[in-house]
Order: sequence, then C-alpha cells, then structure tokens
Amino acid sequence: MEISAMISSRNFGSFIGSGKVWQTEQAIKHQRGEQLGIYGSRYMKENIFNRRLTILRECCSYTSKHSYHLDCHLIGSSEKRTIKQRVRVLDFSHRSWPRPLKLDKLGTSDGQLQQFEYRKATTTRADYKPEHFDITEPNLDPLNSSEMSDEVVLVEGNMPKITYWWERFPKRWVIVLLCFSAFLLCNMDRVNMSIAILPMSQEFNWNSATVGLIQSSFFWGYLLTQIVGGIWADKIGGKFVLGFGVVWWSVATVLTPVAARIGLPFLLIMRALMGIGEGVAMPAMNNILSKWIPVSERSRALALVYSGMYLGSVTGLALSPVLIHKFGWPSVFYSFGSLGSIWFTLWLNKAHSSPQEDLELRVEEKKLILGGSELKKPVSVIPWKLILSKAPVWALIISHFCHNWGTFILLTWMPTYYNQVLKFNLTESGLFCVLPWLTMAVFANIGGWIADTLVSRGLSITSVRKIMQTIGFLGPAFFLTQLSHVRSPALAVLCMACSQGSDAFSQSGLYSNHQDIGPRYAGVLLGLSNTAGVLAGVFGTAATGYILQRGSWNDVFKVAVALYIIGTLIWNFFATGEKILD
Repeated sequence: MEISAMISSRNFGSFIGSGKVWQTEQAIKHQRGEQLGIYGSRYMKENIFNRRLTILRECCSYTSKHSYHLDCHLIGSSEKRTIKQRVRVLDFSHRSWPRPLKLDKLGTSDGQLQQFEYRKATTTRADYKPEHFDITEPNLDPLNSSEMSDEVVLVEGNMPKITYWWERFPKRWVIVLLCFSAFLLCNMDRVNMSIAILPMSQEFNWNSATVGLIQSSFFWGYLLTQIVGGIWADKIGGKFVLGFGVVWWSVATVLTPVAARIGLPFLLIMRALMGIGEGVAMPAMNNILSKWIPVSERSRALALVYSGMYLGSVTGLALSPVLIHKFGWPSVFYSFGSLGSIWFTLWLNKAHSSPQEDLELRVEEKKLILGGSELKKPVSVIPWKLILSKAPVWALIISHFCHNWGTFILLTWMPTYYNQVLKFNLTESGLFCVLPWLTMAVFANIGGWIADTLVSRGLSITSVRKIMQTIGFLGPAFFLTQLSHVRSPALAVLCMACSQGSDAFSQSGLYSNHQDIGPRYAGVLLGLSNTAGVLAGVFGTAATGYILQRGSWNDVFKVAVALYIIGTLIWNFFATGEKILD
C-alpha cells in the first residue's frame, strides 16, 4: 500500500514519513505578516543520496518535541536504497529561520515584537509509509507545474496568536471608560458658563435677572429630551443616541460665543439646544450599560461613569479661570467644545450598542456579560401603561425627586452659604466649592465597590440597593442637621463635604435600580425619574431663594432633611432589585 502526500499549506504540518521526493516548482518569495512559522527549503547540489535525504529532513514539521522512527525508502532513478534512521524533530536554534518563542502578556518576546514573512517553498511530492508496511517502488511521475498553483508553505499547529495588552482589556470596560469621558465633557461644558458669565455680563451689560435667565435656559432643553432620549435609546440603541448627544452639545458649546455676540435671544436658544444634547446623555448611557455590564459589576460601572460628571465639574471650574485670564472668555467654549470631536472619533471606532453587535468580542467575555441568556432585541413599542402601573417605578421617580432637591440646593447655593454664613471671600468660596465634587467622585466609587462586593457574596440585589440608598438619604440628612450647631468654618466645610460624600452612595442605589427592574427599558426609566429630578432642582433652587427671604438657612436645611426622610421611607417600602419589566 502506498500513500502519497502533497507538501503544502494543507498537510505540511503533519507530514512525517519517507519515500520519493521530486522537486517540481521553484520557490518565489513573498512578504506578509499574519501567519507564523514559515519555511523555505534549500537544496544543496551534492550527490543524489545526500540531496534527497536533506530534502526529506527539511520537509519534516517541528510542531512537537516528540521523536519519530521512520523507514526511509529513497528511490533513485536506477537503484533503491533502504536506510533505517532515527529522525528527531529538527532543532532550528542555529538557523536564521523563525522559530516559536515564548511570548509574554504583551505579545512580545525578550522585549521585541516578532516579525514574520511568507516564503514560497518548493512544492514537493512524496510517497511515505510506516515501518511495518512493505512498500514497493511505485511508478510515479513528477508533477507538472500546471497541475497546481504556487502555494505558500505553512507550518500548521497550535501556534500562539500575538495579542497585546489593549486587546486583552475587557471590551465592557472600554465602553464604561468612554461613557465616563463623555460625562466628564458633559459637566465641563455645563459649568464653564458659571465662570464665563462674569466677564460676559460685564461686556454685554447684563443685570442679575438676565444672568439668571441665561443660566436657567439650559434646563429648557434638558427637560425636553429626558424621556425622549430614553425612548430613542431603547429603540435604536445607546451608541447612536449618546454619540448624537455629545456632538450636538459640543457644537452648541463652540457656537455659544457667536450667539452671544449676535444677541441675547440667540444665546438663550443656543443654551437650550445645548440642554437638548445633554438631556439624552444619561438615558442613552443607562441603556448601553444595561446591555454591556453584568449585575455583579453594575454598581462599580455606574459609579465610575457618574464620577466623570463630578470630575468634569472640578476640571471645568479649575481650568475656566485660567483660560479666561490668558485667552479671554470665548476660549473656554472653543477649547471645551472641540474636545467632543476627539471623543466622537473614539466612540465610532470602539463602541457598540450591545455585545451582539461587536464581532471582535471574545467568547468568554460575551458569555460573562450575557450570563447564559440571549440578549433580546431593542423594543419597538414602549408599554407605558405597564411601566406606570408598577410601584417600584414610582418609588424610583419619587426618590429621585427627593434626592435631587437636596443635592441641587447644596451645589447651587453652596458658594452663597460660604460667603454669607461662613464669611469666606469669593476666592475661598470657589476653592471650597470644588471639595464636594471631589468627595463625591471618591465616595461614589467606594460605594460601587462595596455594593458589588455584597452582591458577589450572596446578598440580594434588593437588599443592596436599599442599603446603599438609605446611606445616600440619611447621610446627607444627618450632616445637614449638624450645620446649625457648628460654629467653626472648618467644621462647616467638613459637614458639607461629608454630606455630599454620603450622597454619592446613591449611585449604587436608585441610579443603578433602573437596570435592575427593567433592563430593556432602562433608558425610559431613567428619563422618567431624571425628569422628576431636574424638576426638583428647578423648584428647589427657586424655593430656597424664597425661604431665605423670609427665614434662615436652617429652614432651608430642614426642608431638605424632611424630603430625605420621605425618600428613605418610600424607597425601603416599595423599591426592589428584581426584574419587573421584561
């Protein structure tokens, strides 16, 4: 029995045998860089026996480190010689040919990236047989070059594929970091007006009422797109909606100086348009993370994203005065707005609305994200009646209102409190206004880590959400009640910072709950609750001014504390961490 094998990319890696070898085609060299372990055969012009033995040895693959016994029947044109020889897998360490190297985690060997090339080898034909077969000389003719095309000879086997550290980085956390940077830009572009409004009001002779109108115009658009952005994200995917939002508000930011110079009505419209862009950001982010982040990592992911907002406020408040001093107030809008184009380029190339849309996602990571269940298609119809009939949904909406009343009061009126009550000057007030944002950024991530740890140790999601949100409510309530008893400015600042730090635990409470109770409708749910939250900010800010005209700061804090307690009760009675909308 005779066995013939064509040495090519199809079977070269498994060719081990003996027999007749004919040279049929001359190799042509090619350069490429995708496959590993490529060989070219060299043939010496020696006597016929040594030449054929050399050809056979060089054809053998080195894909394993085992030894093989071969009976080599080298058949010449006029004689047959039988040689029994122990052939070991060739050691190529002394040659210049590429050989498999041990790769580190970065896909390098000895600190150097490996480069490879194709070399077109001489295509050969051979007859081979195991030792226990009795093979007689066949009548074989050399292959003509017309019988086969030029082939690249590849060593096939379990060769490791080069991967780099950024390719091993989990794709779901790439999405989280991109959302983090989007929210960083979001608050940078929002708070720059609070600094730039001072030189702008001097240049355009705006009074206090006009300044207040300009500041509030942002919320006109912001309120309009909370629910609309959620519906849009749930139907067509978070990638497109969030990308649209960033581009929209970045363009509006860049055009703000132009609108201001044209006239006040154009500036008000531009600020409202900016609010429209930022209004879709939170619902779209919530939608995309509900598909990418498993429940065991949900709190940490959301805490990191929301900390981007806090750090964006810190960055905007810190950089805006420097830019205004050196380049004038328009530079703030031009520089901050242009950063959106860089972010959008990365977003287009790296982001996907769901794991199923990412063709490069590793199988093990996709399995971790989906948890053994198939991801459902985007919704086509929003079941409003079903959503609004659920008590946990109303617990979310009311709790969000109670939470944002206190939060917006502290963040909006804090500089005034520092100046009027603690007698800080404007520079000191601005400096201490940054402290709560930094505190929130730190404690939001600490709370996220604690929440995910509790979930991983078997505590129910419902219990975790209630614990974290209770801290987010009662912590600020406690520290606000202490403000009426402290007399030291340092202690007052400490109480304010601790109040905002404990408030940040809400990121692992109600802000994570939308994805728990209805992941398919996470965008709509956040749009509903955040609309209530924005209304709380608008009404709470106005009500605080009204209270201060007839009362004191203690009265302002008492109202906030009362709403915190109401929110705590409603949340613990009606909230859940189980899925109620499918």
